[in-house]
Amino acid sequence: MKSDNNSRDMDSGPMFSVIIATYNRAGLLERALKSLSGQSEKDWEGIIADDESTDDTYARILPFLKADNRIKYFRKKHSGEAHTKNYGIRMSSGRYITFLDSDDEYHRDHLASRKKILMQNPGISFLYGGVEILGNQYVPDRNDPSRPIHLKDCIIGGTFVISRESLMSLEGFRNIKLGPDSDLFERALEKEIPMMKLDLPTYIYHHENPDSITNIMFGKIKDQ
Repeated sequence: MKSDNNSRDMDSGPMFSVIIATYNRAGLLERALKSLSGQSEKDWEGIIADDESTDDTYARILPFLKADNRIKYFRKKHSGEAHTKNYGIRMSSGRYITFLDSDDEYHRDHLASRKKILMQNPGISFLYGGVEILGNQYVPDRNDPSRPIHLKDCIIGGTFVISRESLMSLEGFRNIKLGPDSDLFERALEKEIPMMKLDLPTYIYHHENPDSITNIMFGKIKDQ
């Protein structure tokens, strides 16, 4: 993924760019945006990357766009999750890139807590983890579907907070069968990007939604 230097001014950008990739989630997107607008941390921008939704997504989010100029909307030709996230990243200008799946939400202090950790640990470039799970707590192991694994032992891509420099070095997301989030995480490990796993559960993951778009790495991992 190449950065679009002509579209956004990185030098004057906010601390966080929150990428919200969405496709036909109009009924759920409002909840996500309310949680973003209500953050105690104010130094952020919200980038809604719409993968050519056919529902009333734009009508539902229009009040948020009018009420808060930090929230921006971009519509693109339908091409899938990985391309949509990369498009949102190209349209962003934050020093750190993070994500909010359109069917999930943040606790009020989610971004503030991540900012505090980053300020206290300047050598860390990639945060992950720290999730509250609503709904089914378990998923089948990718390698052994008969074995259930707790979601807290899995990688949930919505919790990622990664420096722009590190994300650019990974060339963004790839559209592969494993899932773009899991693939990005594994490549970050291979590249030895400094990472930290968090336990503070401020990202709310709704697993009661049968059509959730969150990508999960099914399988336990070692703490980094």
